[in-house]
Amino acid sequence: MTAAVHVSGTGERSVAWRGGFGRLWAAAVLSSFGDSLRKAALPLLAASLTDDPLLIASVTACGYLPWLVFGLVGGAVADRVDQRRAMWTVDVARGLLVAGFALAVALGHASIGLLIALAVVLTTLQTLFDNAATALLPALVDRATLGSANARLLTGQQFAGGLLAAPVVPFLMAAGAGLPYAVDAATYLVAAALVASLRVPAPEHPPRPAGATLRSDIAHGLRVLWRDRVLRRLCAATAVGNVGIGALLATLVVLVTGWLDAGSGGYAAAITAYAAGSLVGGALAGWLARTLGRVRGILVAGTAQIAALVAMGTVRDLVALVVGMAVFGAMGMVWNVSTHTLMQERPPAAVLGRVSSAFRTLAVAGAPLGAILGGAVAALWGPNTPMLLAAALFALSVTALTPALKSADSGQTTQTAR
Repeated sequence: MTAAVHVSGTGERSVAWRGGFGRLWAAAVLSSFGDSLRKAALPLLAASLTDDPLLIASVTACGYLPWLVFGLVGGAVADRVDQRRAMWTVDVARGLLVAGFALAVALGHASIGLLIALAVVLTTLQTLFDNAATALLPALVDRATLGSANARLLTGQQFAGGLLAAPVVPFLMAAGAGLPYAVDAATYLVAAALVASLRVPAPEHPPRPAGATLRSDIAHGLRVLWRDRVLRRLCAATAVGNVGIGALLATLVVLVTGWLDAGSGGYAAAITAYAAGSLVGGALAGWLARTLGRVRGILVAGTAQIAALVAMGTVRDLVALVVGMAVFGAMGMVWNVSTHTLMQERPPAAVLGRVSSAFRTLAVAGAPLGAILGGAVAALWGPNTPMLLAAALFALSVTALTPALKSADSGQTTQTAR
């Protein structure tokens, strides 16, 4: 089943809401709302349990580590199974796990160790879910509308997850410490029902060579990624940038509540600004891709993010942080939309899950390092220094991606599949 498309006044093809894409979008947006409640509440919960920046950062770091262990396996499995079934099964499991965590928090049994365990288990399940979702989208929409579909998905997720969810976190926590997690659990279960209702034909997997194993499938996905110069460079740039993002995310609550003395309200304002900026970025992503090309658009976005990070790390004012987070969010959305679309456009469909997992695993590898590094830097030199560290890393990221422009302009694609 392929969703219908329509042509805008500018000649751009965009995906229609009806059919399978509408339900997938609703599931993604609803789940993002719940996830954002949990992700915004966890650092505040961690900060209430300890004042050690390194321990607080470790919660974020451990949320990335499973990608390094299970990410490649998740992609190989996603290419072998029914992606729709894998997605709703994972969401049911995550809903039950988060419901149990909500009960533990409500009963006063929260601890840093429990927060870390939850982060590890949820991310382990996410390795299969995200790779299956990346492989499923091209089966739901026309190839020419992938950019529009990704923009709508990511923008909708940011709108629900940041603009709607973040401001209500302090109120939910005031009503009950476990309430944000209970809502998150409910959204997982409803999203699972929406995905299960999709009418997508079971994927046709080509015959596998005799003796094919998960290890050989993983190796093949890595080779496909390496042979595509654009994806290879983009993966390296994203990995370096993610070191900076890991440092930023892990210490943002310390920056806001410590350096700026803005409390949980200031933290909610920063997250909301990021989400609002992301909505603008979702609208800009298509225009930049048409005007400059996807890779050049990513380079422009990265350069703007460097400026925002420098401002946030040097100006000790909540307004400067809010504006900087808005710019950072807008340009981050441009980066993400173009990255998702390039990952879905360039590899053959038969290896999309493996290429996606190889890209994500290598790119995410920098985030836990950045989280720990950010916590250490904040403890040694002050809570604003992780922002400046992130700016320097984004400068390296933009430099690493620049050589990919020539390959992108030539329209090079990967043709090897198995």
